[in-house]
Amino acid sequence: MADNDWKSRLGVVYSTNPDFKYEQAAEEEAETLAPGKQRLIVRIDRRQRAGKQVTLVEGFVGKSEDLAALAKTLKTKCGVGGTAKDGEITIQGDLREKVTALLQSMGYNAKRGN
Repeated sequence: MADNDWKSRLGVVYSTNPDFKYEQAAEEEAETLAPGKQRLIVRIDRRQRAGKQVTLVEGFVGKSEDLAALAKTLKTKCGVGGTAKDGEITIQGDLREKVTALLQSMGYNAKRGN
């Protein structure tokens, strides 16, 4: 199925070469900074969530695997659900104080946003 991914090749001109292989340029992720060098902002968000509150951790610089591992640790310690994508961790509920304290105890430079 991955060999016939036509959506990623929409702008490619047809080639008559039978040995032509289309290759995408892979985006390189930034190396994960040390916890002391990360500047994380912990804030609350209610927009487009039907009035529900979520805690957002923004400003993570690094690989998506490290972001997912940090999110899993925070979700486990807080006992709630959440997600990690696009350099942002979303934790369900208003847990700004607890998340900030946990991040600081792990060595991150975390501040409470709002």
